[in-house]
Amino acid sequence: MRPKSKPNAELYQVRYEALSLLEEQSQAGVIDLFYGDESSVSEEGYVPYGWQFKDESVHIEVAKGQRLNCFGMISRQNQLHYATTNGSITSAFVVNQLEELSWRLSKPTVIVLDNARIHTSDKVRQRLGDWHQRGLYLFYLPPYSPHLNLAERLWKELKARWLRPEDYQTSNTLFYAVWLALAAVGQELFIRFSDF
Repeated sequence: MRPKSKPNAELYQVRYEALSLLEEQSQAGVIDLFYGDESSVSEEGYVPYGWQFKDESVHIEVAKGQRLNCFGMISRQNQLHYATTNGSITSAFVVNQLEELSWRLSKPTVIVLDNARIHTSDKVRQRLGDWHQRGLYLFYLPPYSPHLNLAERLWKELKARWLRPEDYQTSNTLFYAVWLALAAVGQELFIRFSDF
C-alpha cells in the first residue's frame, strides 16, 4: 500500500534524525523503544498477489465475516505487547493499552506511532502528563511515512506468512490462529528487522 501523499521533506528529516537518536538510545539499553499500530484480520483473507496458468481458473471464495481488530507495539528485539477486539479500535482502546503498559515499565519507554486520530486525540493528550511521570513517552512519525513503522511489518508477517489458508475456514479458527501467532512472537516467531 502506498501513502496518499509524500511527507514534508524538512519535517521528515527532523523526525527521522530524532528517531535515529531514539534507536541509538535503545541499542545502548538506555530506553525501550516500541513501534505501535493497528490492523485487522477477517475471513475475507489476505492475497497480496497470485498467478495461474492460461487455461486454469483459480479463485478464492470471499466470505464477509467477522473481523478481529489488533493493536500491537513491537520492539526491534521482537518484544510484543498486543490486544485484540471484535469492536472498533478507538482512541479509548489505545489509551487503555498505553495505560496498562505504563504501569509495567522497567525503564523509560518510547512508543512510536503514526498520526492517526486515535493516536493524537484529546483522550491521548490528557494522559501524557501521567505517562511521562511513569516513564512512557510517545513519538509521532512524520505524516505519510509508514515505512518507518516496524509494526507495519508485524501485520504483513502475520497475514502473509504466519496465517495459513486453512486458518480462514471459520472466524473461530482464524481468530485462534491470530492469537497463537501473536502470542508466539519473540518465542517461536521472529521478525528479522533491518538496521535503522
